[in-house]
Amino acid sequence: MLDIIGKRNWFFLFSGLVVVPGLIFILLTPLSGGKAGLQFSVDYTGGTVFEMQFKNKDVTTEQVRVFMVQHDVPDAQVTEDSQNFFTIRTKDSNLLPLATPLPTASATATGSASASASAGASASASVTATASTAPTASPSPTSSASASPSASSSASATSSPSPTPSPSPTVSATPSPSPSASPTPSPSPAPVLGTTTCFPIPSVGKMADIAKAMQADPTLGPISCVRRTTTVGPIISAELIQQAILLILVGSLGILIWIGVRFQSIKFGATALVALLHDIIVVVGIFAILGTFLGVQIDALFVTAMLTVIGFSVHDTIVVFDRIRENKARHAGEPFDAIVNHSVLQTFGRSINTSFTVVVTLTALLLFAGSAIQFFVLALLIGIISGTYSSIFNASPLLVVWQLWEDRRKAARLAALRGGRRAHA
Repeated sequence: MLDIIGKRNWFFLFSGLVVVPGLIFILLTPLSGGKAGLQFSVDYTGGTVFEMQFKNKDVTTEQVRVFMVQHDVPDAQVTEDSQNFFTIRTKDSNLLPLATPLPTASATATGSASASASAGASASASVTATASTAPTASPSPTSSASASPSASSSASATSSPSPTPSPSPTVSATPSPSPSASPTPSPSPAPVLGTTTCFPIPSVGKMADIAKAMQADPTLGPISCVRRTTTVGPIISAELIQQAILLILVGSLGILIWIGVRFQSIKFGATALVALLHDIIVVVGIFAILGTFLGVQIDALFVTAMLTVIGFSVHDTIVVFDRIRENKARHAGEPFDAIVNHSVLQTFGRSINTSFTVVVTLTALLLFAGSAIQFFVLALLIGIISGTYSSIFNASPLLVVWQLWEDRRKAARLAALRGGRRAHA
């Protein structure tokens, strides 16, 4: 029978070899002023996010990145998702005004003067011509409010109170079914492509100049859809950091309390929390190393991945602990380390099979889902593997170490008490 608990020191050593380098690079983040260690995206540092889709489906992230460098945005991070939407993130928060107005639909009403006009003439010109060539016409209830002041004054000065217009050769301000009439193009509500809402291309700030240059660039081509244009200020980014830390701390504390109550022992909750911290440090540490050497950044999706890893890791640990509790009552009198080792072996196949199915799915996502969620999936993949390892080879052996330490203390205390009684006798 495989003795996992008996070889626990080797597993602790392996965990130390993984955790310590990551922990060093995590600590380098504040010590180096952000030059090494964790690299935060604009969600936490402030900056600009611009998501758009080109009509040219052959555009690559490298072409967009080179374009941004050529337009004085050298720190731009460019990713692409499965729908060919490019996401540009830069720490420069001056590309857009912080008070950029939200896109709104056109105020032109259906049936207004701008909805009908003769070929080659604008709607306002049609209304002006009507007011000047037919001074006896009564004002139509569908006339547009965009008519010029001169036309309005002329119409009001000579208009008849009769609701029936006089038969004069005028140009009607209401929609005409004649084939010569054609609607004048006007701003319309944001179009929808499938389930994606498209917003207008930025028209103010440096980002507007960049978008205009993208439109004219022969390599990139025109922009077919803008999905998001956001500027994150430093105050909002600081609040996001606090919320992320609070989420992880509250989640960990809740897990500690629940496991302690569920198993009626603080040892189970504490060892599960240690294994949980192991998984967090492994994932964050690897991203700190990747951020130092490859410039990989963490964003809001990273926090989502961490919370998912926390839940999965604790779920696997609870399965092992629950079997330990059952076997402890069933095999009372046996050594605790033997009970734990037997319990781990009983749940070993279930833990590996469950994790393996998740790893296969995440690997497929990592290879084929696109660069937009690439690092989110990578964080999940690392966390799931680490969580499976820590539940089997860290949490349970730590429980044994704690229990054996308590047993030795009780034995020493009992021996001291017996020795005192003998001396007194």
